[in-house]
Amino acid sequence: MTKLSIGLDRSGRISLSGQIHGSIRDAIESGQLAAGARLPSWSDLAAQLGVSRGTVRAAYERLIDEQFAIGLGAAGTRVAGRPLLAAAGWSPEAPPLPDLFYDFNAAPLAFQMGVPSQDAFPFKLWSRIQARAARRAAAAPVCYPDPRGEPDLRQEIAAYLGVSRGLRCSPSQLFVTAGFSGALNLAIRALRVEGRQAWLEDPGFPLTRTALGLAGMTVAGVPVDTEGLNIDAGLRIAPEAVLAVVTPGQQAPLGMTMSLARRISLLGWAKRNDAWIVEDDYLGELQLKGRAAPALASLDQDGRVLHIGTFSKTISPALRLGFLVVPPALARHFGDVAACLTPAPSAAVQHAVTEFMHEGHYLRHLRRMKRLYAVRQEALVRCLKEQPSESLRVQAAAGMTVVAALAQSVSDVDIALRARAFGLAPVPLSPWYTGDPGQKGLLLGVTNLDERTLPANCSRLLELARARH
Repeated sequence: MTKLSIGLDRSGRISLSGQIHGSIRDAIESGQLAAGARLPSWSDLAAQLGVSRGTVRAAYERLIDEQFAIGLGAAGTRVAGRPLLAAAGWSPEAPPLPDLFYDFNAAPLAFQMGVPSQDAFPFKLWSRIQARAARRAAAAPVCYPDPRGEPDLRQEIAAYLGVSRGLRCSPSQLFVTAGFSGALNLAIRALRVEGRQAWLEDPGFPLTRTALGLAGMTVAGVPVDTEGLNIDAGLRIAPEAVLAVVTPGQQAPLGMTMSLARRISLLGWAKRNDAWIVEDDYLGELQLKGRAAPALASLDQDGRVLHIGTFSKTISPALRLGFLVVPPALARHFGDVAACLTPAPSAAVQHAVTEFMHEGHYLRHLRRMKRLYAVRQEALVRCLKEQPSESLRVQAAAGMTVVAALAQSVSDVDIALRARAFGLAPVPLSPWYTGDPGQKGLLLGVTNLDERTLPANCSRLLELARARH
């Protein structure tokens, strides 16, 4: 319980409740009261200050209305998490894309998306492999490395894709990149589609939408249904599009797999319109139920699909390591662009991933994670359903997340921000929509859940949702 020191001027022109509100607000804004701190109860603070409970209640309700505090019923009133505001506009120390990334270099929190398990990764094995890779890179000849990536790693990735994703390709078609962003950048530059129209699934990954916009592209949000991207809707919305970015394996964030009929239709659209398809295979074979569908690129007979994968969800996003597979006819041109503008990242990290894959550790790790994530996803769904609420309802188990629906009148962005004060990191669904959000909700990652604290964390989310319902 936080002890407050509030001085009241009973002869002043500002009401007592206004003075209490102002003192607490100033303490929050100055950092004296940290996010998540519990404020005294109405009765305790009223007794401390010698005022009525109603006076304190009025002050607290004003703080809640202004989003300085969160009312949690029997759990009390706590200081809300608030974004840090620069004193004089933008600061050169401010991190980029604050609406997409909350805190760089921080350990993953409960419900956080986009990161693999922190507690189940084989760190000792990986440390030994990294040490060997660093020594190998340090002893290498002083020369310019292949900008497409280390040949051994490209060979391993090609073999892996053939087995796990049904995608037959040669190492010459493979480019090692700085994560998904590096692969998308290489694709946009090499295809020369800057300034043109692009289709993006609606809802779809906000970073992709931002990246396409920064490349000068006009982004058209194309709705998805149970079969995936609606091609007919795309033709109505943006008939001049030359690029479509899709997640056919497991749609991000809703989780459906693109049907075979839609895949064939999308490939036909690309052929007829001399357009390109970027397949964001963000989860690869991490299908938690059943076997993952083959990659869209495995059906491509006309050289229109570019396949992107990464090691962010399977090993670590800190590697900043991804790959791009291009049609054979584009390989030489993409090699020139990579050499001049987007060469592959450090050889040391590439050597480490190569050994991890070659020795069979990667596939064994994936099998263990699929089992673990399936158990954690089931536990989360069960926990939410055991605490039924009209404020927060399980909508789907999608990929490595659970989609929980909220009422349209509720701000999912606000709830996600408030959850940070309690060490929780749900992702709001509404920013994934290009236009008006079709659904308010929370995306709950399952990879870093602790079943011992899960009931309490679910209860906290439900309390936050009910408080804003």
